[in-house]
Amino acid sequence: MPIEIRELHIKAVIDAGGERPKTAQPGADMSQPTAETSSPQAEQLVDLCVEKVMEILKEKRER
Repeated sequence: MPIEIRELHIKAVIDAGGERPKTAQPGADMSQPTAETSSPQAEQLVDLCVEKVMEILKEKRER
């Protein structure tokens, strides 16, 4: 029986340094933007990723 996914939530943490912040624990709520994730470069990267995912989903729907 096929499963249809109607909604997809993607959370990502972009870390320019090589070290994890001491306040970030696995499973912690990352919904509040931090200084690192709200930079213009990070926003551009997220926008690019979202655009690519949407293109892939569009291609799959057209098949």
